[in-house]
Amino acid sequence: MSQFDDRKRAQETKFQLDQELEFKAQARRAKLVGLWAAGLMGLSDEAAADYAKSVVVADLEEAGTEDLFRKIRADLDSHAVQLSDHQIRTKMDDALAEARASVAAGT
Repeated sequence: MSQFDDRKRAQETKFQLDQELEFKAQARRAKLVGLWAAGLMGLSDEAAADYAKSVVVADLEEAGTEDLFRKIRADLDSHAVQLSDHQIRTKMDDALAEARASVAAGT
C-alpha cells in the first residue's frame, strides 16, 4: 500500500508544481503584454513599469484571459492606439508562449 501512497503523493506534488509554474507564466504574460501596450501608448520607463504592474493586478480579477484583454483594449482605446482585437489576442498568446518558455528555463 505504501507504493500506492508514494505514487499518489508524487502525482499531487507534480500537479501542485505544474499549477505554480502556470501561475507564474500567466503573471509574466500579463507583465509582457503590459510592457508591450505601454510602449504603444508611449509611456516612459517608470510609467511603463507601473502600468505593467497594474495589468498584472487586473489579470487577477477573474479566471481566464478576458479581464486582461478588457484592460488592454480599454487602455489602448483611451490612448487612440488602433489595433484589432485579433492583434491584441495574438500578442497575448505569443506572450504566454514566451512566458512559459522563460518559466520552464528558470529565467
